[in-house]
Amino acid sequence: MQRILVTGANRGLGLGFTRQLLARGDRVLAACRHPGKALALTELAGAYPGHLHVLPLDLDKERSIAELAREAGALTDALDGLINNAGLLVSGERYGEITGKALSDSFTSNVIGPLLLTQALSPLLEKAKNAKVMNLSSRLGSLAISSSFGTPSYAISKAALNMATRQLAAALAPRGVCVFCVSPGWVSTDMGGAGAPVTPHDAVASLLKVLDAATAADAGRFIGADGATIAW
Repeated sequence: MQRILVTGANRGLGLGFTRQLLARGDRVLAACRHPGKALALTELAGAYPGHLHVLPLDLDKERSIAELAREAGALTDALDGLINNAGLLVSGERYGEITGKALSDSFTSNVIGPLLLTQALSPLLEKAKNAKVMNLSSRLGSLAISSSFGTPSYAISKAALNMATRQLAAALAPRGVCVFCVSPGWVSTDMGGAGAPVTPHDAVASLLKVLDAATAADAGRFIGADGATIAW
């Protein structure tokens, strides 16, 4: 049984991670903005007593990150994994109409939040054996692949998350924690849209295989759902 914290756990991939981790016997700390409104998580908590704890987290607020780390420390003496899944996509952006707020909000949710949360949870991760941090990035954040204009705030922030991943990997590898980032592909969530070809269930199943297979040698990698390396 592993102890894994998942952010953005109330819907989409985050909820999918929570469901599949619980189903295989893991203990999950599920973080979301409004636990009282997360009915699916409430149902799961009833179905898996003692295995799921739902915690409030607002990645926009450093105080909320610190409080989550404190609550997590009260619930477990170590974390085997952290899945930084929560993120923001500003839809409908057009060139000439990009706003500073869209960029700022995207950086806060997609880069600053995951970095500061990982830092805050480092003491718990370091106490586990071979702990792993999986950051949910995107191929849209790849400089090598990018060739067209689209979702600029999201794409730019995911490119920054990739660098944050490299920085965290360098800092935490000597402490026994492997940090890497992944791209789930185009998934039919609220963010990805109904036309996406990959279901949340299949995306989560593939990413959990990547998480389970990751070793210290994967620190700082950018990995696809198929396990292959993605160009930066």
